[in-house]
Amino acid sequence: MADVLEQPQMGLNFEDVWAAIMKTQAHVDQTTANVDKMAERVDKVSKNVGGLNRSMGELIETLIAARLWEKFDAYPYKFRRAYQRVPLFDETDRILTDIDILLSNGEFVMPVEVKASLHRIDDVDRHLKRMELILKYPPAECKGKTLIGAMAGGAVDPDVQAYAHGVGFFVLELTGESVRLVKPPLGFIPRQW
Repeated sequence: MADVLEQPQMGLNFEDVWAAIMKTQAHVDQTTANVDKMAERVDKVSKNVGGLNRSMGELIETLIAARLWEKFDAYPYKFRRAYQRVPLFDETDRILTDIDILLSNGEFVMPVEVKASLHRIDDVDRHLKRMELILKYPPAECKGKTLIGAMAGGAVDPDVQAYAHGVGFFVLELTGESVRLVKPPLGFIPRQW
């Protein structure tokens, strides 16, 4: 009798299926680990960018705040004190907003809103609302004093500058290493609250 060769089986056995599942699971685990690492990197980049934006804003505030009161010596205010990031609390001690720079003397206070780039009219409108909040919930330094507002920016859009002057705000702009008080239009009268 001739030897009969056995035909290989075409089906899969348990060991083959299990090996394929384990290999797939290893790929899934590696992909998951790669995605997790990528998510961590994205989080770090986001935090760094957010920190950079915050740092840039703080740098602009610091540059503008330096001896800012001197810019108003031609006016009757004679500011001699400056505060930065003054929080504004409601009656439940919840922080509503803050004042970037607050100039003060015995009679007047000037909340100054600082933007890295003052190019949106709604920034001016938000500062108008902030002025109303300061009236309603005045910090200790503002109580009993007349408010006069100002907007400041590292760069100031001419249309926004005109709008800010139109609502009675002074406007300041960085110029290299210093800050200048933008000359108000003829007939400008600063609004008092």
